[in-house]
Amino acid sequence: MTSRLRNLEVIMEQMRQGLALGALLLLGGLAVAGPSGVLAWNESASLLNDRRDQVAVLQKETQDLRNRVALLDPDNADPDMVGELLRQNLNVAHPDELVITLDPPAE
Repeated sequence: MTSRLRNLEVIMEQMRQGLALGALLLLGGLAVAGPSGVLAWNESASLLNDRRDQVAVLQKETQDLRNRVALLDPDNADPDMVGELLRQNLNVAHPDELVITLDPPAE
């Protein structure tokens, strides 16, 4: 009976060790191929660089818009900017200007 009990204890110990080994293998697999593992790190770095490029473009656009707003300040408007917007939006011109219309390009 003691040998049978000893065999049962050995089997239970082997099962515990196998379960622990399986858990360690699972954690190792997740560390390599999981959503925040080593393989995903390269993709995350690439996405980070893309986002930094997008932020740089948006900051440039923001700076350009701030510059245009400053040029259109009602207290100190830039005459060139005002003239450009008048010509573009209202289709107006000075009396001494010559307007040449072009046909649209053939498709």
